[in-house]
Amino acid sequence: MRKNFGKKGMFTAPLPVLLVGTYDKDGVANLMNVAWGGQCSEHHVALNLGHERQTLENMRLKGEFTVMFATQETMVQADYVGIVSGLKVHDKVPNSGLTPMKAEMVDAPAFEELPVTLECRVASIREEPTGEVRVTGEVVNLSAEESVLNDKGRVDFDKVHLICFDESTLTYRAVGQVVGNAFVAGNKIRKG
Repeated sequence: MRKNFGKKGMFTAPLPVLLVGTYDKDGVANLMNVAWGGQCSEHHVALNLGHERQTLENMRLKGEFTVMFATQETMVQADYVGIVSGLKVHDKVPNSGLTPMKAEMVDAPAFEELPVTLECRVASIREEPTGEVRVTGEVVNLSAEESVLNDKGRVDFDKVHLICFDESTLTYRAVGQVVGNAFVAGNKIRKG
């Protein structure tokens, strides 16, 4: 028997733990943990942010940002930048233990300890009926540390050690093992 929970979270689980980097008007690096976001087309990401966010203010000012992925090794730092607001602690990045560096193609910070970075330009910022703000960014560059690449030069998620957010238990979970090949596994039952 199926149990109904009504209007409750866990619509799409697991959620990636995205870290969004921006610079403020003084060039101070900011980093925010965003659970509500992800890839929305081949070259675009979408993020849902609250109205009162330093990151949102910085995106409107600069028109550019970075998206990185929290790892098992950076879980504590990722959680810290999610629970400490850039509006209350102006320069919170030094306390996180993460090392900012300039992204290659956008005016936003990447971080040495985060091995995969999407560099984005703001495509749109739209007020949503939910009370959130939807930011869509065009990905203009993907950069990755060579240590997380496979023998074909692509990002190897086994080497990145990604984590995801489990809203039902308020925990971070490791992204697991490969269980099948996309666009191949279904051929076992395909007809015609």
